[in-house]
Amino acid sequence: MQKYFVQNATIINQNEEYIGSILIENGKIQKILRGENSAVKFSDYEIIDAEDLILFPGIIDVHTHFREPGLTDKADIYTESKAAIAGGITSYFEMPNTVPQTTTIGLLEQKNKIAKEKSLANYSFFLGATNDNYDEIKKLDSINNCGLKLFLGASTGDMHVDNEEAIENIFKNCKFPIVVHSEDSNIISKNLEIYKKEYGNKIPMQFHNSIRSTEACYKTTNYAVSLAKKHNTKLHIAHITTAKELELLDNKTSVKQKRITAEVCPQHLMFDESDYKIYGTQIKCNPSIKTKDDKEKLFEALIDNNIDIISSDHAPHLLEEKKKHYTKAPSGIPIIQFSLVSILESFHQNKITLNKIVEKMCHNPAIIFNIEKRGFIQEGFWADFVLIDIDRKWIPLKNEIISKCKWSPFTKNYFRSKVTHTFVNGNMVFENGEFNETIKGQKIKFKRN
Repeated sequence: MQKYFVQNATIINQNEEYIGSILIENGKIQKILRGENSAVKFSDYEIIDAEDLILFPGIIDVHTHFREPGLTDKADIYTESKAAIAGGITSYFEMPNTVPQTTTIGLLEQKNKIAKEKSLANYSFFLGATNDNYDEIKKLDSINNCGLKLFLGASTGDMHVDNEEAIENIFKNCKFPIVVHSEDSNIISKNLEIYKKEYGNKIPMQFHNSIRSTEACYKTTNYAVSLAKKHNTKLHIAHITTAKELELLDNKTSVKQKRITAEVCPQHLMFDESDYKIYGTQIKCNPSIKTKDDKEKLFEALIDNNIDIISSDHAPHLLEEKKKHYTKAPSGIPIIQFSLVSILESFHQNKITLNKIVEKMCHNPAIIFNIEKRGFIQEGFWADFVLIDIDRKWIPLKNEIISKCKWSPFTKNYFRSKVTHTFVNGNMVFENGEFNETIKGQKIKFKRN
């Protein structure tokens, strides 16, 4: 494997910011050198001059939809992992609502096999819960798999679990993290019928957050939190969207000790209901983008540590599908290539520090899911990291979109930071728009009791 000396970067790690260099050998960080360092004595290493660049640990995205198998007209593991790499994401967890749905250990292993051959980033896949697959859930190896995804509400792929006995059994007996999609399907169905009576299928997009409402989110999140507290379950709440749900979260406990954690997605921090008039169904997602007040409260909760992780919920669909009227347009946004740079916009607006971004996108995902030797710039850890030109202004062009669907609402955005290099397992897989696809990512390991 190639040996690298990355010199004189501004390293952001564990609430510190300093000029430093890192030695990479055998895929891992062998040594961290503080202060300015000359490359002369490391001449047998390939030298990467990182002066004036920011160095983050590799971003860990715990919520993605790469669509393979079965929906590969929209996306696949190769194309979306490539988009991830271009966005500074070095490791991802992927969701089970594919075709077929990933609800057995056999189907889970099929995904791992595909990723071993095709994924440019490190990978892990959630097993999906159903009303009757607890025998499969019991077989899940917690050292080699990220956890269980439980849809407590219908979304893309309709994996809704609504059997209360089955849900109780899962919360009572699971010894690994459960990630929940929290929306009440009955409330959503009733709201949808009200608007269909007035508008038919062509419901104006601005009513999306009234249909997939605050009430629908809060009711189910409260239910999940109550079960987790009852059984001391390790619970992670996906894509929080409402201020009201924040009442259920805690910022008094350290993230290492929390049993209940939560994530927020860039789209829910960037957009609000007023943006439906501009973007229409392009920003239709589940749970819905809600009010300006919700958006502001979510950001405050992120800074105050009620919310622990930023993840993308990257969910590609074909643009032709998204152009359909409200009830036919699928929910989901292709975002993974732009999730980091979109959050860095908030840094430029003085709303968040670089250390806080690293905490929420690198450190906390590793801590919460007990990822082994990733998420930190630390000697002995895998050399997953990203170099960023913090002051390079750009607008993404359509031909620069890596995701297979070839569109994103972010082509209308002006960014003030750009990913220049991405390293995965000590390999430079991305450099200023060029990819090295000869070496693939690794299956993520977890350190759990």
